[in-house]
Amino acid sequence: MNFNTTNSTFRQLLGNGLIYRVPPFQRDYSWTESEWDDLWQDILGLFEEEGETSHYMGYLVLQSSNSKQFDIIDGQQRITTFSIIILAALGHLNDLITSKLDPENNTKRKEQFQNSYIGYLDPVSLVSQPKLELNRHNNRFYQTYLVPLDKLPQRGLNVSEHQLRKAFGWFKNKIKIQVGNTADSGRKLATLVESLVDKLFFTVITVTDELNAFKVFETLNARGVRLSSTDLLKNYLFSVISTQDTHETELKSLEERWERIVDLLGSESFPEFLRVFWNSQNKLVRKSDLFKTIRKRIDTRDKAFSLLRDLDHCAAIYAALRDPQDPMWNKEEGESLEQLLMFSVRQPLSMLMACHVRYFEEDRKAFTQILRAVAVVSFRYNVICNLLPPEQEELYSEIACKVTEKSFSSPMEVVSSLREVYPNDSTFKTAFSTKEFRTTNSRNKKVVRYILFEIEKQKSGKDFDLSSSIYSLEHILPENPSPAWDEQKIESRQKQLSNIACSLWKIEFER
Repeated sequence: MNFNTTNSTFRQLLGNGLIYRVPPFQRDYSWTESEWDDLWQDILGLFEEEGETSHYMGYLVLQSSNSKQFDIIDGQQRITTFSIIILAALGHLNDLITSKLDPENNTKRKEQFQNSYIGYLDPVSLVSQPKLELNRHNNRFYQTYLVPLDKLPQRGLNVSEHQLRKAFGWFKNKIKIQVGNTADSGRKLATLVESLVDKLFFTVITVTDELNAFKVFETLNARGVRLSSTDLLKNYLFSVISTQDTHETELKSLEERWERIVDLLGSESFPEFLRVFWNSQNKLVRKSDLFKTIRKRIDTRDKAFSLLRDLDHCAAIYAALRDPQDPMWNKEEGESLEQLLMFSVRQPLSMLMACHVRYFEEDRKAFTQILRAVAVVSFRYNVICNLLPPEQEELYSEIACKVTEKSFSSPMEVVSSLREVYPNDSTFKTAFSTKEFRTTNSRNKKVVRYILFEIEKQKSGKDFDLSSSIYSLEHILPENPSPAWDEQKIESRQKQLSNIACSLWKIEFER
C-alpha cells in the first residue's frame, strides 16, 4: 500500500507553501457551537499554568500524487475550523488597526499570518491564492468573504455557509475576550497564534489514490477510529457523474438523494448497507475489496446513476430489515427479524434484501416463509451449533444472486437451498443438550429467556411476554440448581428440552 504517516503541527501543514483542497463533493461544513466550544476549551487548556504542552487533533487523511497539492479525504471539519480561528484572529487585528491601536505592528502581524496560514492576498484585486480550498458549496463564501475579511452577508446563504459565518463571529468574539482591545492586544494575539500553531498536531496519513485511502479507512475503522469511507465513495461516484455537461440542478438532485440515503441509515451504517446491497446483486465481495470492486465495475455515468437509484430504493429495505418494529412488517415477520437481531446474525441480510425486492409485493406469504426459515437456520447454525459464518455467508450470497437473476422457478426453492446450512436433527440435538450460555452476558441472558419461553409456550399452549419480569425460568431449568436437582435429573431435562427444541425450530423441506 503506497502511503506514509507523519506527525505534523498546524504550522508544518499550512506554513510550508503546500495547498489543500476539500474535494468538491465532500460533505459541507457542519460543526456547531458544541464542537467549537470543545476545541476552544482545549486551546485554553494549553495556556494554563499546568496545562498540556500540546494537543492531539486526531487523524488527517490526505490524497496526493505530487506532494504539493493535497485533497483532504478526512479531517476537513478540523482543518476548516482552525483556518477560521486564524481568520478570526486576523479580523481582530483588523479591528485593532482600525482603532489605531499599534496599527503599524498589527498590520505587519496581519500580513505575516495571512501569508503563512491563509494564502497570499493580492493587494489590488484582493483575490487570494489560498492555501485551503473548500468544497463546491462552501468555497465561494470562504474565498469571497472570509479570506479577504469582507463584510459577511446575512442573507442568501446555504446552511453550511451560515455555519461558517457563525463560526467566524464566535471565534472572533472569544479571541477578543482573551486578548482584549488595547495597544498591547496585537502582541498578545500574535503570541497566542504563534504558540497555538506549534501546539496543535495531527497524525497525517498521505495516500496516492482513492483505493489506498479506502484501505486506510478500513484499517483505522478496525481499530475503532471512525472515518468517512462513505464520503470517499460519494466523491468517487460524483466525480464519475460530474462532467462539463452536468447541470447544477442535476448535481443538486443527486446530492439530495445521497443525503436522504445517509440520513436514513447514518454515515456509520452506510458502509455495511453498501456491502449488503452489493452482495444482494453480485458475487460475494469481502469488506476489504468492496471499494476496489465498485470502482472497477462502476466506471461510467450511466452505471453511477443506476447505482445511486438502486441504493436509494434499497436503503429503506435495509433500514426496515434492521428494525423489527418497522410498520412494513406483519407480526410474524417482525418476530423473525427480532430473533435475527437477538442472535446478532447479519449474514442473511443480502439474501433477504434480494428476496424482498423479488417476492415481497409479488408473493408476501412466500417472503414471510423465507424469513422464518432464515431465523430457524440462524438459531440452529449460529446460536446452538456455532458453525463457521463465512461458509454460511457465501451460500446466502449465491442464493441472493440467483434470486436477483430470477433463476428460481418458485420462492420455495430459496428455502430448499438452505439445506446446506441447516444442521440435521442429530447434530442439533447433541449441540443443544450440551450448550452452555454465560448469562452474565446480557445478550446471552436474553437468548436463554427466549429459548425457554418458546419451549414453555410450546408445552403449555399459552403466550407469554418475553420482556416481562414477572416470569421466572427457574422451574424449567434452574441457573443455580438445588441439591434436589441431581446430575441425572439435569441430564434428563436437557434431553427433554433438546427434543422439544428440535421440533420447535424446524424447517420442513419439500421432498
